[in-house]
Amino acid sequence: MNGGQARDAGQPLLLGVRHHGPGSARAVRAALDASRPRVVLIEGPPEADPLIPLAAAEDMRPPVALLAHAVDEPGRSAFWPLAAFSPEWVALRWALEHRVPARFIDLPATHTLAWERDEEENEEDKEGVEGEGGGGEAAAERHALDEDVRIDPLGVLADTAGYDDAERWWEDVVEHRGAGKGDALAPFTALEEAMTALRETYGSGGHGRDLIREAHMRLRIREAQRESEDGVAVVCGAWHVPALRRRAGVTADRALLKGLPRVKTDVTWVPWTHRRLSRAGGYGAGIDSPGWYAHLFAAPDRPVERWLTKVAGLLRAEDRAVSPGYVIEAVRLAETLAALRGRPLPGLGEATDAVRAVMCDGSDVPLALVHDRLVVGDVLGKVPDSVPAVPLQRDLERTQRRLRLGPEAAERELDLDLRRETDAERSRLLHRLRLLGIDWGRPAASRSGTGTFRETWRLRWEPELAVRTAEAGVWGTTVPAAATAKAEADAVAARALADVTGLAERCLLAALPDALPVVMRVLADRAALDTDVAHLAQALPALVRSLRYGDVRGTDTAALAEVAAGLAERVFVGLPPACAGLDADAAEEMRRHVDAVHSALGLLGDVPAAGDGRLRARWRAVLRTLSARDAVPGVLRGRAVRLLLDEGELAQDEAARLMRLVLSPGTPPADAAAWIEGFVGGSGGGLLLVHDERLFGLVDRWLTAVPAEAFTDVLPLLRRTFSAYEPGVRRTLGERVRRGPGRQGRAQALTAGAPGFGPGVDEARADAVLPVLRLLLGPDGDGEVQADRADRVEVRR
Repeated sequence: MNGGQARDAGQPLLLGVRHHGPGSARAVRAALDASRPRVVLIEGPPEADPLIPLAAAEDMRPPVALLAHAVDEPGRSAFWPLAAFSPEWVALRWALEHRVPARFIDLPATHTLAWERDEEENEEDKEGVEGEGGGGEAAAERHALDEDVRIDPLGVLADTAGYDDAERWWEDVVEHRGAGKGDALAPFTALEEAMTALRETYGSGGHGRDLIREAHMRLRIREAQRESEDGVAVVCGAWHVPALRRRAGVTADRALLKGLPRVKTDVTWVPWTHRRLSRAGGYGAGIDSPGWYAHLFAAPDRPVERWLTKVAGLLRAEDRAVSPGYVIEAVRLAETLAALRGRPLPGLGEATDAVRAVMCDGSDVPLALVHDRLVVGDVLGKVPDSVPAVPLQRDLERTQRRLRLGPEAAERELDLDLRRETDAERSRLLHRLRLLGIDWGRPAASRSGTGTFRETWRLRWEPELAVRTAEAGVWGTTVPAAATAKAEADAVAARALADVTGLAERCLLAALPDALPVVMRVLADRAALDTDVAHLAQALPALVRSLRYGDVRGTDTAALAEVAAGLAERVFVGLPPACAGLDADAAEEMRRHVDAVHSALGLLGDVPAAGDGRLRARWRAVLRTLSARDAVPGVLRGRAVRLLLDEGELAQDEAARLMRLVLSPGTPPADAAAWIEGFVGGSGGGLLLVHDERLFGLVDRWLTAVPAEAFTDVLPLLRRTFSAYEPGVRRTLGERVRRGPGRQGRAQALTAGAPGFGPGVDEARADAVLPVLRLLLGPDGDGEVQADRADRVEVRR
């Protein structure tokens, strides 16, 4: 093995690379072709050696990553990402293609993961490190090494060369250099010299663990050299090359490794994405433009021309007019910019500037799309089925194939119709995964309809979901079994009543009948012991939603109906005394609870198991009690009157009388303003004032009579109330105020009947509406409009 690296006979061939550098990858391939080593050693966890043959499988497609996780704590994990343009991946594939042994030589993951676990107790470890015995001195040295200051080697080299951007420097000196031309080992010799100078200046370079990792690498290199004295090639980060070249004693290296912590570890291959290779990703690998690097590595020639052609195709797909002439002009501009900037070839910066000027008309909006789709990209790798995985992962993969719901790196919307069995199963799978903490899909607002049988999800598969799946494997070997066990454990561990009711709703959505008995028992126990009315009121809506929508999924909700009815009864008993003597903030919070209970009972009345009419009648009695008690804050009394009016339990004349009493001179202005806020606040409150001249007049006369010294106190309450109305309602109220009292507007003049409303039903207009409603709802909708005149829709003028 003769090459450009200056080394003694019997020394290994050290190929220092930049991780995920296409130029380094091409250079590694050229160096291996030229030197033909008998053993290839690669920076990576040695536990993954049995997985190396899988890199040659037909259905293995990078980007992929080696995932190591602690067996007892699957959430404690580490990744080693590899793309098609990663030098380590190229070395692996070269070794497999040439039937040469390949091994990983980095510090084992069993130590790396244990070290991370012990970081939280690092201070305590430092105090006792001297008394560890045997390896105490080496351990003390390891802790001292962690105090070094980290540097960015490429950043230092770029700054030394006069570049303000390390990426641009790397492109000029490595990526734009033709690999395989001349001496194949020349780039590695140059990088080694540069890194040697840096390490002489900065010491270990900032991470004390590097010295421990390098000690382990040297030991593994010595083992390989005993097998093949002059045929060992090592592919590692360029920063480590000077340390691996240095002759260090075996005893010193072993002493440095003595006493390292351990955890039992499993290693496997998992799919990765280009997006996660970027610095913006959660497990970023330190490159800004993985899509661009993949293009550079794959393009056989004329990379800039091919890249700009890709960009033009993307923009055309987005309905932008980009002709072949644009591509030609963009290529010329990129080459001109490179010449002006003194660069050997156009890079990503020049190509981006050319795209912005020629294809995007100077706008950064379409350029952001190019960056997201091409510069970064949404490429998702694939691993073969023979890769080791926890049983839960295998069951999830089988379910995904059966439901034709494969993972994708790009975010997409999925609309489900729960009346279809396949869609219903997809919904159950996504809800079960969310119970397990595997957020592959997130619920979204549906754009295709509002029926209870519709669901919309946003799906995006992220690589770390593989860790969550492994972590969830402790709950069971299949998705339903694991979700059931997790739901039962969460129910027992839940502290708040609302958490248990929310969990019951999620169990129904996920179709976990085996978990419901445990959840319902915990729910009944918590509801019986909880005396806080606010907690009970907060818990009721989730139960009722489960009852209301459970029938769409064919779920038995009889037990849930009994708990909901009992919970509602306890709210009825405890609500009036709980509403007395509240301050403004507490009263506003209680108002939200009252609204939620009212809406929940409206749904509960549609459930045969619970809606026998008694609960609604009891609730109306509670509202009447709240509306009449002086100790109840005004916002709650006003809200109770409004709800009774909406229910038809209170006549318009009675509501006007109650408002007249509240707005009388004897009521403090702040209390009156709070009552108004409760009565006309929220949905529909503004329309009451628009259509009922009496209520509008009462509020108008009261407001104009508020004393000046009290007006500044009530103004914030009123502004908060009226600012929540829709713009059209506010405009109509403003016009009415401008006209002044006693003058009818055009709409009022047309309706000469009861104030605010027409005299009766216009049957001709109702007949015209019925066909439209029938088309909108359809025979399979939430209801069917009957054409019979007895069920005619009332159309108000």
